[in-house]
Amino acid sequence: MQHERETPTSRSIDKRLQDHLEVYDPLSEDKYKEQGARCMDCGVPFCQSDKGCPLGNMIPDWNDMVYQGKWEEALALLLKTNNFPEFTGRICPAPCEGACVLGINEQPVSICKIEEAIADKGFDKGFIKPNEPQHRTRKKIAIVGSGPAGLACADQLNQAGHSVTVYEKSDRVGGLLMYGIPGFKLDKKVVKRRIKLMEDEGIIFLTSVHIGIDILLKELVDD
Repeated sequence: MQHERETPTSRSIDKRLQDHLEVYDPLSEDKYKEQGARCMDCGVPFCQSDKGCPLGNMIPDWNDMVYQGKWEEALALLLKTNNFPEFTGRICPAPCEGACVLGINEQPVSICKIEEAIADKGFDKGFIKPNEPQHRTRKKIAIVGSGPAGLACADQLNQAGHSVTVYEKSDRVGGLLMYGIPGFKLDKKVVKRRIKLMEDEGIIFLTSVHIGIDILLKELVDD
């Protein structure tokens, strides 16, 4: 293998003591290309099998796009199977890397960090932008809870043209993403960036609303 596995390095302890930001500095674009080049485009890519990515991400395909410097194409492939790659790239335990065929003889491809880089590049370069549905079905959907599952449901249903309102009993949107995962693993600016995008796409978020107390279930159904 021409290139060794590389992952982002930690920021200095002196800097990390001054804030609660993410621990790692990203690699350079050229380094990410090298890491994408390590993917062998296996005949049977176990990284996206039932032993690898539970989402079925098309990992070899977007690794190759990164290697070629085609970041927008890589993002398009990634978004086909993953609503929020900027989250999973940071916090997923990476079963795909455990299933990577290269890992039999060498260190596996640094899939998660490539995924994170694709998503962040998408926001930085403006590839990810609000995409409000052109047509609405006039069906109203209420989603209770704004954790990862609630957000994914809201995103899918909104793109299908339904009018979606998400109810959250806490004072901020995000659930586990906001309150359960520390900022040094998932910067809250990353979560807020996605929420803002979803709002711009037409999703309504109502916070400090406890369904069953502030609004009864019957009232929600009748509405």
